[in-house]
Amino acid sequence: MTYLVIFAFVAILASLGVALFFMMRGGRSGTNASQKMARALAARVGFSIVLFVCVLLAWKLGYIQPTGFRPGQ
Repeated sequence: MTYLVIFAFVAILASLGVALFFMMRGGRSGTNASQKMARALAARVGFSIVLFVCVLLAWKLGYIQPTGFRPGQ
């Protein structure tokens, strides 16, 4: 599960980098850079949703436990 979370974080950062690349070169090239940037950002949203679902699933299955401050203690 740890490797899946790490992979999801790396994929999110990579898709943000790809979107930045296409955004920066969008004005110079005649290609459809805005469509590629939108696809990269959509992939980032998809990776974020997968990461969120994996964390919820790990919590439900007992792989991770919530920690932190308890109110009133």
